Amino acid sequence: MIYKFRIVLDLNEADVFRDVEIEDNASFEDLHNAIVQACELDGQQMASFYVSNDAWEQKEEVTLFDMSDGPKTDDAKKIMSDWAIHELTNEVSHKLLYIYDFLSMWTFYVELLDIHEIEASVDYPRMVASVGLMPEDAPDKEFTSDDPEKELDKFDVFDGDDSFDQAGYDEFDDTWN
Repeated sequence: MIYKFRIVLDLNEADVFRDVEIEDNASFEDLHNAIVQACELDGQQMASFYVSNDAWEQKEEVTLFDMSDGPKTDDAKKIMSDWAIHELTNEVSHKLLYIYDFLSMWTFYVELLDIHEIEASVDYPRMVASVGLMPEDAPDKEFTSDDPEKELDKFDVFDGDDSFDQAGYDEFDDTWN
């Protein structure tokens, strides 16, 4: 089957979106690459998908790379290359958030618009619609709450412990290279 996704840039002043068709058994990494290409991003930054509900609330994360430092466990993060798209989204109107470049916070709303049969003469993935021009820089976020920290929490990429262990980093080693 073919999934048709609409990828909408979180932008306040103008509509910018791309419609992409991709096979349902393609990985989330394939979808990531299709979005990077369709949206003319450089492809050099970290990214994550988040399974979302109808209110676009961030739920389960699917990361580009495994950043953990231990063995895989049942509660380990999902990795894009390990998961086929149909395993986490398989009904029209399913929603995903896609965050690209955690410093610039390019934020995209991704919605499954249609599921249809594969066309034999078509190469997938492919962009089937493009509206608006991508800005050169990520749009600034406008916070709607009185508590900006609460707004930023929905984009938190840490697992609750963002402390940094300073042990072993107290002295500069001038022989490092």
